Amino acid sequence: MTGIPDAGDGTPVSIHEPPIGEGPVERLCKWASEAALITMLVVIGADIFTRYVLNFSFEIADELGGYMLVVMTFVSLSVCQVNNAFHQVELVQARLSPRGRALSAAIFDVLSFGFAALLLWQLIKLERLSYRFGEKAPTYLETPLWIPRLAMAIGVAALLFAIAKTFLAHVRRFRALRPHGS
Repeated sequence: MTGIPDAGDGTPVSIHEPPIGEGPVERLCKWASEAALITMLVVIGADIFTRYVLNFSFEIADELGGYMLVVMTFVSLSVCQVNNAFHQVELVQARLSPRGRALSAAIFDVLSFGFAALLLWQLIKLERLSYRFGEKAPTYLETPLWIPRLAMAIGVAALLFAIAKTFLAHVRRFRALRPHGS
């Protein structure tokens, strides 16, 4: 007996596998995401107030709200990864042994890492082009687009780091669940 319950009874697998836990990178990403949420709420709240009470608008709430949404979405990816917060296919995982689940998770981590690395590569290319050609948003603020796009690259880079951490944890779990007699 390994001490890890079998999820073949239909219980969600994720409750048997503790999250990896947040390190300094994930905590920084979480704080950045929380700051973006607070910023978005303040900007939108101020715009609502000025629009309905003072009868004017700063005309920037939509733009800044969109940028903050991008920051929250991409920067929170690593936090979700280490806290095991992404959706999983429980139908398949519940039928695997604990060792099979660890192997499955490690394989999924490798595939996820490959996809995220390709995404980061493309985001870096987009970032460089945005900066090189001086692209600006066609809005009142004329925000240089490399600034909000930088959050996407930073978020995916942090995700790559988190995937590497979870991969190592899944490999350790796989090795710890070695069949007896090996």
